[in-house]
Amino acid sequence: MSHAAINPATGEVLSTHEELTAPELRKAIADSHQAFVAWQRVPMPERAAKMRVAARILRDGAPRFATLMAREMGKPVKQGRSEVEKCAWVCEYYAEHAEPFLADEPADTDASKSYVAYRPLGLIFAVMPWNYPFWQVFRFAAPALMGGNGGLLKHAPNVPGCALAIEGVFRDAGFPEGLFRTLLISVPQAKVVIRHRHVAAVTLTGSTAAGKAVAKEAGARLKKCVLELGGSDPYIILEDADLGQAVEACATSRLLNSGQSCIAAKRFLVVPGVREEFERRLVERMRATRSGDPMREETDLGPQARADLRDALHDQVQRSVAAGARLLLGGKVPSGPGFFYPPTVLTDVRKGMPAYSEELFGPVATIIPVKNRAAAIKVANDTAYGLGAAIFSSDVARAERIAADELQAGACFVNAFVRSDPRLPFGGIKESGYGRELSRHGLLEFQNAKAVYVR
Repeated sequence: MSHAAINPATGEVLSTHEELTAPELRKAIADSHQAFVAWQRVPMPERAAKMRVAARILRDGAPRFATLMAREMGKPVKQGRSEVEKCAWVCEYYAEHAEPFLADEPADTDASKSYVAYRPLGLIFAVMPWNYPFWQVFRFAAPALMGGNGGLLKHAPNVPGCALAIEGVFRDAGFPEGLFRTLLISVPQAKVVIRHRHVAAVTLTGSTAAGKAVAKEAGARLKKCVLELGGSDPYIILEDADLGQAVEACATSRLLNSGQSCIAAKRFLVVPGVREEFERRLVERMRATRSGDPMREETDLGPQARADLRDALHDQVQRSVAAGARLLLGGKVPSGPGFFYPPTVLTDVRKGMPAYSEELFGPVATIIPVKNRAAAIKVANDTAYGLGAAIFSSDVARAERIAADELQAGACFVNAFVRSDPRLPFGGIKESGYGRELSRHGLLEFQNAKAVYVR
């Protein structure tokens, strides 16, 4: 079966690719397993040297990689270059920190010597999405490979060029042939990979439905999963917030990557005293966004990645308006080629509307009126998701207490928009998944914490 990569700015077919045959897939997994068997014994300084070369290759190739992302999934090129730089950063971070993170941990027991030794699990199968086609992969691959594991990648079918380019980065950096392998395969073939005896664990970033399907398949074979799934991140705007700071952070988060991010700001919970001014400023800021060809440097907002995604987003907006939401900006599908959707602001959103409970994966801001701080916290937590959350207030100590103790999410930010960072664990709770990526936590997810007891 063949899959086509389509330029979302024009509708042009860029390339087609054929899925691996069953024998090709078996051979690819076997070759990767053999590469892992040797790699796990490679000293950490040698692994780190290769990872640093990968970082250099990324930086040198940033313009080319950014163009590839723009063509395959519509990311504005300036955002694509930033994504590549972040990938180089995560490579360098683990090149520097993996060895101390994985050092033996002494344990005080009745043995003459006892400790915890961290050892790799084996091949990690990654099912990755199109929205951050480089970053999503590198944030799993850098710690997995530095930890002595191998990696198998099933990327989204609309970004095959990105998937193959990432394999090329690791190959050109001197990693063993096959240690990191891109598999151009279908969803049914992904099940075959999960079941394979040489595959030790699975990591997936994607929808909640996809996460449940992968967890079921992996769980039936007692294989560990890390799942980073959907999100409907609440941003609480309190009466003492710096509105200039809050609006800029909220709009930036909502519009970044054309709104196609699990951790984008999606629900704005605004108390009465500042609601009117917040709405005015947010509409003004989002209206000023420059939409258009993602290949142009001045473009802030590119197209949605696929036509069906754009149409599903518009349907959510229309159903919310029909249920009583008020449209302050946008909400109309533009004419012309490509899968564009305008910056859109909905207000008077209430429980029962799609914009209240569903994830809106595009440049649509949802304003939910709340009576006070307590109501804002309650609404923030009134969601099936639990990925990120943010709160804006000049009373930083109070906001920190709310972030740390009252908001139900894997990452809570005060006076800033939620983002991933190699130095911090990243992941969610509830239907946003489980497990963590990044930081020491992400590195240890795919390690065997082995107890060693010597008498």
